[in-house]
Amino acid sequence: MSKEITPYKESNLGKKQQVEQMFDNISGNYDNLNRMISLGTDQGWRRKVLKMVADTKPESILDIATGTGDLAILLSKSDATKITGLDLSAGMLEVGRQKVKALNLQDRIEMIQGDSENLPFADNSFDAITVGFGIRNFEDLEKGLSEILRVLKPGGIFVILETSVPTKFPFKQGYFFYTQNILPFMGKLFSKDQKAYKYLSDSAKNFPFGEALNNILRKVGFKEVKHNPQTMGIATIYSSSK
Repeated sequence: MSKEITPYKESNLGKKQQVEQMFDNISGNYDNLNRMISLGTDQGWRRKVLKMVADTKPESILDIATGTGDLAILLSKSDATKITGLDLSAGMLEVGRQKVKALNLQDRIEMIQGDSENLPFADNSFDAITVGFGIRNFEDLEKGLSEILRVLKPGGIFVILETSVPTKFPFKQGYFFYTQNILPFMGKLFSKDQKAYKYLSDSAKNFPFGEALNNILRKVGFKEVKHNPQTMGIATIYSSSK
């Protein structure tokens, strides 16, 4: 399902390359627009991810699809001595590195360019792995999840924060109106790449969520799979282990 949704339908590039291009295009104003679109609620969701991860007292954390590093930076409030942020987009990573440097966190946070479906790490490398609003951008979801399972240590925690679709009236109707009308309009108004925010809304509503994503995680091999809807179901936090 997620393979059919791409940022630039007229492009001959694969989804992975299109996503990389898209985030390079919008990296400069991504943070501000993201805060505006979510009305700041994404910050609270990330703090819940931090608590779940911090409670396991990890020494090493990998944040996949780290973007400009918001979640990786927040995870520095845990006891982890090494946090690695990985992303396809060089543009997003550059913004993230500037934020890390401004906070003097270079000794704890490393931002690297890489492919979530071909992770450049040895088996059993990380105590905790997170993905915040990036799992739906994977070109091959099961391959990406299998790679995450491979590099996660036995007993380690894997946490996903991702958009989802409310199922109850009137939140479901309000969600579709917002994502189909307000979100693309704001993207058009504030971003030089108008198609990017159309893709972000389309991919959100077409991506498997709730028990559907739980079942994919179990199929790949994750254990103790749970999900917790946030803010009337517009986002969901998933946790699992190896």
